[in-house]
Amino acid sequence: MKSLELHELSSFRVVERPPPQIAPDDVLLRIRACGICGSDVHGMDGSSGRRIPPVVMGHEAAGEIVEIGDDVRGFSAGDRVTFDSTLSCGECAFCLEGKVNLCESRRVFGVSCGDYKLDGAFTEYLAVPARLLYHLPAGLDYSLAALAEPVGVALHAIKNLDPSIESEICVIGTGMIGLLILLALKHKGFQKVHAVDISPEKLDLAKDFGADCCHDSKQLASEDLREMDAALEVVGIEPTIKRAVGSVKKGGKVILVGNLSPEIAIPLQEVVTRELSLLGSCAIAGEYSEAIKLIETNQTTLRKLISAIIPLEEAASWFSRLYAKEDGLFKVIVDPSL
Repeated sequence: MKSLELHELSSFRVVERPPPQIAPDDVLLRIRACGICGSDVHGMDGSSGRRIPPVVMGHEAAGEIVEIGDDVRGFSAGDRVTFDSTLSCGECAFCLEGKVNLCESRRVFGVSCGDYKLDGAFTEYLAVPARLLYHLPAGLDYSLAALAEPVGVALHAIKNLDPSIESEICVIGTGMIGLLILLALKHKGFQKVHAVDISPEKLDLAKDFGADCCHDSKQLASEDLREMDAALEVVGIEPTIKRAVGSVKKGGKVILVGNLSPEIAIPLQEVVTRELSLLGSCAIAGEYSEAIKLIETNQTTLRKLISAIIPLEEAASWFSRLYAKEDGLFKVIVDPSL
């Protein structure tokens, strides 16, 4: 089978590998769509430490079951599915609480770091434990189904917000996840949602995803947006985190979703004296089913995020374009069957 391997930092090649052998509780998937995640783009140069070569990346995927293990129930060959990208143990205290994203031995498909390596879905076939699978609705195509992982990230990010209390929300950063958070907020019934970015093009798109007010951060004065009930920061650099902290009222919440910078300085005195709550949000913990439903009911809007659907052989050049932050590029979907 063909696989896209990051064989050296920032260098890809398509290689031939034997198809994986499945365990009794696994299925063998033929991958039909796998999105290039921002974490893949940021990680391929070694800066994140989570894509150590050689590794097959890819964790936002959907496909067709071609074989099932002897112990698998509820799924059959031919079923169309997506899957949770987090491989958790199911036994630690976090897993037993439903917090699989915090599992003590958590692994993620397509991630290679100092603690583990787990090849991912930029490949023709992938073995996946059946307990991670979710059936796809009949009318949902694979490219949209591959968005279940980032949509799940967005839904998880807002789970600590309450629309009856925090009605006015600010989203700092309208890249892929920021836009999906906007969509999720409106889906949950939040009444007034602000979007902040430096890109007029992204802010225009933010309106389609539910933003009630859009703000160019280059034109915002420090006293603007000071009375938000909550802010979600979806970049992960010091200036935008300071903007998020400064945008909320006393006693407000700041949800930190972006993690581009490993370390930043925060305005500690402002956080303490205004008694703000800073909460981190990591990955997904049970939001896949809701994510699939949200995708199914917003297909036209979400299709605007898909910039291209490409074969494995073209992926390296598209990684370069994404790494260079080419204007207008959002989600590039790799289809290994092409």
